[in-house]
Amino acid sequence: MTQSYPVYTIEAECQDCYKCVRHCPVKAIQVRDGHATVIPELCVACGKCVEVCPVKAKQVRNDTGKFHLLIEDSAPIYVSLAPSWVSEFKDISPGQLIRALKLLEVTAVSETALGAQLISTQVAKELDDAKPGLLLSSACPTAVDYIRRYIPNLAVNITPVPSPLLAHCRMLRDTFGNDIKIVFVGPCISKKNEADRNPDLLNAVLSYQELKQLLREKNIDPARLTPEKDDKFVPESAKEGAQYPVEGGMNDNIAFLTKNKQVHYFTLTGINNLKLALDGLDKIPTDETIFIETLACPGGCVHGPCTDHNSPGLLERLRVLGHTHYPAKPQMRQTPGKLTAQFPEDAVNIATPDAAEIIAALRSIGKTSPEDELNCDGCGYDTCRNFARALIAGHAEPSMCVSYLRKLAQKKANAVLRSMSSGAVIVDKNLQIIECNRNFATLFGEENLDAFDACPGMAGAELARIVPFVNLFESSLKTGRDIRRDSLKVGNRLFSVNIFNIDPGEVIGGIIFEVTKTEMRREQIAARAREVIDRNIETVQEIACRLGEQMADTELLLRSIADDYADDANLFDENKSPEYGKR
Repeated sequence: MTQSYPVYTIEAECQDCYKCVRHCPVKAIQVRDGHATVIPELCVACGKCVEVCPVKAKQVRNDTGKFHLLIEDSAPIYVSLAPSWVSEFKDISPGQLIRALKLLEVTAVSETALGAQLISTQVAKELDDAKPGLLLSSACPTAVDYIRRYIPNLAVNITPVPSPLLAHCRMLRDTFGNDIKIVFVGPCISKKNEADRNPDLLNAVLSYQELKQLLREKNIDPARLTPEKDDKFVPESAKEGAQYPVEGGMNDNIAFLTKNKQVHYFTLTGINNLKLALDGLDKIPTDETIFIETLACPGGCVHGPCTDHNSPGLLERLRVLGHTHYPAKPQMRQTPGKLTAQFPEDAVNIATPDAAEIIAALRSIGKTSPEDELNCDGCGYDTCRNFARALIAGHAEPSMCVSYLRKLAQKKANAVLRSMSSGAVIVDKNLQIIECNRNFATLFGEENLDAFDACPGMAGAELARIVPFVNLFESSLKTGRDIRRDSLKVGNRLFSVNIFNIDPGEVIGGIIFEVTKTEMRREQIAARAREVIDRNIETVQEIACRLGEQMADTELLLRSIADDYADDANLFDENKSPEYGKR
């Protein structure tokens, strides 16, 4: 995980759903080991991946730490507040929000819309002096980056003025000194890129969510605050520039100021609409003046990626328009500092693979003919050939192709089924065969084998017409329990049957093999064993009998010897003389 770029991925949370790939308008996503990460060189920071990620694995860089470091510095901090704040902080007055920001140790708050008014003046002058042709706005940094990278031939047509934010930063420094620190608060991710690229003008960028985080940390609720007398925007409140967050707002501003009434104004919002309208445009009209307001977010900045979107879009627009106050007559505004900018081409370097490379990439995902190219968009790319290009570029993995994975799984399953010595079958809840192997077909008659040869797998065949113990399958489907029979007798045959649930109540499988010969052999062995045991018993009994006879004879002999010995002892005692005893 890296947080150096404004958009990053929490890899542990990424669920390889490819939704970010599917919605990224420039496909600036690389998938590796199932995790999708942003490619900074291709990204335009539109934030679409952040918005659509279902598990919030895509995150916006949090710069509250940078804000705390600025507070520790002794320099005064000025906030440039985006005009879309009126839609984000509903039912909160300007004074209450300014008071809340000051409680965060901000010195003063100014409206970015003041910079927008400066830009309107500059563009109006450009149009007054412009030759017929095409001019593209520079107000949205995401739209500017898109044009420079993906429609580089039109970069020269971007008006040579900075964004309203940078113009506002220039105005604040011209007004309050170059030693101040400036922090932008708004709905935009690409403003963080502007801060990274222009550290001399802009010190930090906070999203609305980051501002709310800071307020929560300090237990500050703007709705409960009472503004003080000096809680006002500095150096003044914006007028018509406050309309910039709404699509067409910039055009309305410029049309209000310019003297050139022959300009054709257009507004393009959303990267996809920019691509649709401008991509491939090589012949620019030379007899008419065209100005296009380009915005990356559909509907304008009120729908920026760092907004809550918790109310209907129409109400969000109306809140912005309600905060906009046009002066009685056009005012050409300016600041002492220079408001110029250059936007050179920055075309992305994407190698174009040749036909052979694309064919090889397609073959790697099992697509060997045009019919295999489903263009299902499951991988996130609109066509299989674009997916193949992403594979070649190293931005995608074969496992992203759902149809390829399905076919691969089917091949593996078929290989396992073919190699099994047992009969294997998979059936649905209607007891119709989904898949079986050849050994299954051979178990129950030659006619089944013929059917298998005609239709490998016998998909759709009724199990009851083949298996004589279909009741076991029915029972497993009803109960959801696995069934095992080690020796199931069917006529003169014996089967070992193992029925298991794959999707309880929907799909079950069975492993079947005949054990008739095995059981007969087992019975023969058992009979032979019993015969041997019987013989052993007879032998033991015979031995025991003979041992008994020998023991009886031995007992008689020993008793006879004992009796004879006793008689001799008594005779000896009777013949003893009295003198013998004295000795």
